[in-house]
Amino acid sequence: MKNPLLENFDNEYGMPPFELIKEDHYIPAFKTAIKEHAEEIKLILDNKEEPDFENTINALEKSGELLSKVSRVFYNLLSAHSNDNLNNIASEISPLLSRHNDSISLNQELFVKINKVYESQENLDDEQKRLVKVIFDNFKLRGALLDNTQREDLKTMNEKLSSLSLKFNQNTLKETNNFKLLINHSSDLDGLPEDLIELGKKQAEAEDIKNGWLFKASRENLYPFLTFSKNRNLREKIYKGYVLRGKNKNSENNEHHIKEMFSLRKQKAKLLGFDCHADLALQNSMAETTTNVIDLLDQVWKPAKKRANQEISEMQTLIQKEGNNFELEPWDWWFYSEKVRKEKYDFSEEDMRPFLSLENIREAAFTTAERLFDIKFIKLDKFPKYHEEVEAFKVVDEKKNIVGIFLTDYYVRSSKQGGAWMTSYRDQSKNNGNKYPLIINVCNFPKPTKNKPSLLNFEHAITLFHEFGHALHGLLSDVTYPSLSGTSVPRDFVEFPSQMMENWIRNPEVLNEFACHFETGEKIPKELMDKYLNCQKFNQGFATTEYITASYLDLAWHTTNNDVDNISDFEDQLYKKISKPKEIDSRYGSTYFNHIFSGGYSSSYYSYMWSEVLDSSAFEVFEKNGIYDKDSGKKLKEFVYSSGNSKDLMEQFIKFNGKEPDPQRLLEKRGLA
Repeated sequence: MKNPLLENFDNEYGMPPFELIKEDHYIPAFKTAIKEHAEEIKLILDNKEEPDFENTINALEKSGELLSKVSRVFYNLLSAHSNDNLNNIASEISPLLSRHNDSISLNQELFVKINKVYESQENLDDEQKRLVKVIFDNFKLRGALLDNTQREDLKTMNEKLSSLSLKFNQNTLKETNNFKLLINHSSDLDGLPEDLIELGKKQAEAEDIKNGWLFKASRENLYPFLTFSKNRNLREKIYKGYVLRGKNKNSENNEHHIKEMFSLRKQKAKLLGFDCHADLALQNSMAETTTNVIDLLDQVWKPAKKRANQEISEMQTLIQKEGNNFELEPWDWWFYSEKVRKEKYDFSEEDMRPFLSLENIREAAFTTAERLFDIKFIKLDKFPKYHEEVEAFKVVDEKKNIVGIFLTDYYVRSSKQGGAWMTSYRDQSKNNGNKYPLIINVCNFPKPTKNKPSLLNFEHAITLFHEFGHALHGLLSDVTYPSLSGTSVPRDFVEFPSQMMENWIRNPEVLNEFACHFETGEKIPKELMDKYLNCQKFNQGFATTEYITASYLDLAWHTTNNDVDNISDFEDQLYKKISKPKEIDSRYGSTYFNHIFSGGYSSSYYSYMWSEVLDSSAFEVFEKNGIYDKDSGKKLKEFVYSSGNSKDLMEQFIKFNGKEPDPQRLLEKRGLA
């Protein structure tokens, strides 16, 4: 039987032929690709010539292309459109991949060859030198210097960590779908927006519930429900359904997995010569040390908490003013902050939604990129897709050359994990033929209804621009080697290009042009725009405090050497230590903190703030020169979006910005200075 995953993707754009790929193709494809990759590594090892860049480093770089192709198709589908069969396949494949990767990264003979090239300082260009250093550092940090016994121990740890990480993610998605808030009486819908009520009805019908409205513990249900529901008991129920994911006493409980991962990560760090996992994870990052990370967080924590306490006081006053005698709780925050915003600024997020259709905001993103970077997005009508909601665009430069293919999968569904992300089916490179990238953004935006298009709140609009920034980082990449391509940069830099793009959707010039009423086509009225601009820095005490709390939680898990018996107690001790306001929870609790336990951000959740220091400093260039200034756009493309990890990242930043980033700009941007 022919396996399409093992054939060339010979359609027009080299996209995966999803219509031909069946679930039973994956395991044979993985096994064949792993075998092929192992044979490619053996050819490097068997080469008797003196190790040099071509026969060692570049041969290693070119190896594993088939495995990469199969992995990208499978794992993208596992995240975006999963089912029990795919989860079972992932559980079977995970240990095989872990063992295979370790067989390469822990191969002493291979590392000896890499080390010889690293030490030879042969006549290489800057990008080649960068690649040699990146590969050498990666092998060293993965245990290439360990002895035989230690390497075997590390292989066992890596295999277990891989399986635990996968299980954690699967449990979180199941817990999200397991929770059901069923409302039977229309009076309990009081305050909810029409489109959320319609979503609740659709979700009930999908579960064969004839009467009533069903709401889930997904962020797409949660935040609008908390913001607008007038029923405090129901707000508490859905909130607790969200924050207790992974803590419930059932088969999806994540507490045991966390404790195992915590213990294994500590052991692994010690084995590799580091005091803690954070010290290992921050090697080759821009921050470099946990001390530098904590210094940044501490610098912002104090003013953020001060502002948050002012916000708490305002809301508590409003609660008392309404004749209530309860104390503000975390599930009250969105409801009362929205009331305070309405009272102080006469502005509600709902006022903006009719002007923020998904189509308009995507058009704003495309046009911003076209004006800055001289590219064009052309919609494709026919292309392979794994779900009917996927759309595709050909991206071309001013000479009509293809820059890349950009796919979008924007709408929420139960088979998709929560949140939003960018990933690729193929990275840009020139190493083995000139390959343009295939990039996808996956989000969880509300679906259109029979009467309305998909209408976004402002956070959704920012998310679209954020993920589009990641996509541009992949699409505009212009390097030779795939390991240095696009978003293959340290965690605390990768969020800079994405957060940089957020500045445009926040800008009134962009909103005035693209935010049009979905029915009448009218622009945002000046009065509404003024209200929006007046409350730009509203609720930043809360937003910053919940984020930094999560960053502290991440570091707590990965710096402590103490045993953890009870996860809730561990969290409470941290919150007491930093004097966290009781009215604000961490943005993520440990048992559903996918970023750090299954998403590759362990010890790096701080990176969003580190990158925000970069982007708030960098956007100053456009504030001075004009938001669509061509020269500034050209420099941004050259020094940020196209260079990947081929050059020193701080040097690239300074070449664009003219100076080092200034943390004060972040405080000013958030209104905390």
